[in-house]
Amino acid sequence: MNRCPITYELCEERLYSAKGLRLLAPKLKELKPFPFTPQQQRDLAFHQVEKISIQGTQPKLSVQLSVAGECFNPVARDGSFILKPPHYMFEELPQNEDVTMRLAKEVGLEVPLHGLLYNIDGSLTYFIKRFDRLPRGRKYAVEDCSQLLGGSRDTKHECSMEKLISVIDQHCSFPRLERIKLFRLTVFNFLVGNEDAHVKNFSLIRREEKVELSPLYDLLNSTIALPRVTEEIALPLRGKKSKLSATDLFDYFGKERLGLSESVIEEERQRFRQALPRWHSLLMQSFLSEKLRNRYLALFSQRQERLWL
Repeated sequence: MNRCPITYELCEERLYSAKGLRLLAPKLKELKPFPFTPQQQRDLAFHQVEKISIQGTQPKLSVQLSVAGECFNPVARDGSFILKPPHYMFEELPQNEDVTMRLAKEVGLEVPLHGLLYNIDGSLTYFIKRFDRLPRGRKYAVEDCSQLLGGSRDTKHECSMEKLISVIDQHCSFPRLERIKLFRLTVFNFLVGNEDAHVKNFSLIRREEKVELSPLYDLLNSTIALPRVTEEIALPLRGKKSKLSATDLFDYFGKERLGLSESVIEEERQRFRQALPRWHSLLMQSFLSEKLRNRYLALFSQRQERLWL
């Protein structure tokens, strides 16, 4: 019995469930394997890198979905999806990012349509729909916090969680609401071991004249993916990147720096407590190997205890 890599539903002998295909496009009935091996995808990404606007250290491909052709096609411009193939050095990054994004959605964080697709050799590539694209070539205005702070790719770790608050206060339409989102995302990143959430992974988007934190991207349990990780957070909080405690996150960052009330902090605690059983279920259904699945479960169980959840 197969499990759909888009919805995690059982789909008998089919590769994708009908629901998963409809999420990609209402009239899509089948999806052919992406006709490139991981190495061929990395080669294509290398040649695309100067022509497309997406950045980052992982190889990425810009693609369009052809409903008539029942396939994804690489394009140099105007792609509506981004593909991330398996990495040649790090294990199971597509599966890791996919399930981590699902965990984020379970606690009410906004994520774009995403999932996994099968390649011609049976391997899996991660896909995510671009949230900055609109029909007929229109775009939402999106800027990452590094740009807003006058930084660059070379300075993406030269910031702090406290500085992100100033970006929200200066640019967002309703800073109070965005402060709650930032708090939730910070707790989430700590719990799932995402110690690579640098300043370029926080962006603001303007939609319908409202400026707010953008849908999330590049969420990954980097602690289990990378060797010898010693830090717990990419940007220092209270001047440190490791040995974070419930006091650091809830009392210092939540109450003192973000100005959240006791009732809001408790609501967020309850949000995570209620999500934890579903997190366990999603990880068990995920496409991670048993080895990495167990490491993931062990990590957030340990982090959960540290936050008194």
